[in-house]
Amino acid sequence: MTDDAISIPAFREAAPGRVLGVLLVTGMSGAGKTSALKALEDMGYEAIDNVPLTLLGALVKPPQKDSLQRPIAIGVDFRTRGFAIDTFISELDRMLKESSLEAKVLFIDCDDDELRRRYAETRHRHPLAQDRPVSDGIAHERALVSPLRERADVVIDTTGFGPGELKRILNGHFDIAGDFGLNVFVTSFSYRQGLPREADLVFDVRFLANPHYDPALKDLSGKDDAVGAFIAGDAGFKNFFDNLTAFLSPLLPRYAAEGKSYLTIALGCTGGRHRSVYVAEKLARWIEQEERQVHLLHRDLNKGTD
Repeated sequence: MTDDAISIPAFREAAPGRVLGVLLVTGMSGAGKTSALKALEDMGYEAIDNVPLTLLGALVKPPQKDSLQRPIAIGVDFRTRGFAIDTFISELDRMLKESSLEAKVLFIDCDDDELRRRYAETRHRHPLAQDRPVSDGIAHERALVSPLRERADVVIDTTGFGPGELKRILNGHFDIAGDFGLNVFVTSFSYRQGLPREADLVFDVRFLANPHYDPALKDLSGKDDAVGAFIAGDAGFKNFFDNLTAFLSPLLPRYAAEGKSYLTIALGCTGGRHRSVYVAEKLARWIEQEERQVHLLHRDLNKGTD
């Protein structure tokens, strides 16, 4: 697994003797921290941005000995009063040592090229590049916050995210109302559009017979029965799918036992319309039969053909 989307035990799974409650949200400017806080607020968190570090301890102190009224998500970055990496880490360590609360750090990241595009599109100035090119501010900030990224419990890279994708991933990691077990997300995708950056496991299904070259199937998708029958009729399909599920069968309980809250399985073909869609649909049904929480997305279904 790459470090594009790092998973840890679910936030709701507080350590023995501790009460879950505080999520510190930080990251690169323009990567989506504000959007993350809004999504967390929709999920039931009390969301607060840019609280001075000196007030953190008082803010997260439970009003009663047993718990907070609801979990708190706190936005913190270098614009926060009193912010410095060493100060932030020291305050975090103090909170973990002295408080009965379980605290986690979420780092929102994005690659430099997309950050530059976002600033160009919005015409906002980077806070560290008031009189310099945006790229200088991004490079300076990345150097400043890299120790914090390494310390984070969860890193989410928002590069290439569409509407709703950040909230979906946050729900997978930090949902306070859902099932406490492993949530499995299955997505189909097109290799032309690039790998899903949040994927933990990626399977290439371009070796399967391609319905794109059948005029009667070209305009259909892997969700249509005729396309499914065509792909399932490939002499190698059954052996592939049996081996895929045999591979995943012992892994899912092991991931759950290790405390992983969210697993993303991506299946790719050339255009993301036929083969990957059919296999993703079939795999999601199998995972559901395994009595796992499963979510399904066809990322590139309407972007092209195989």
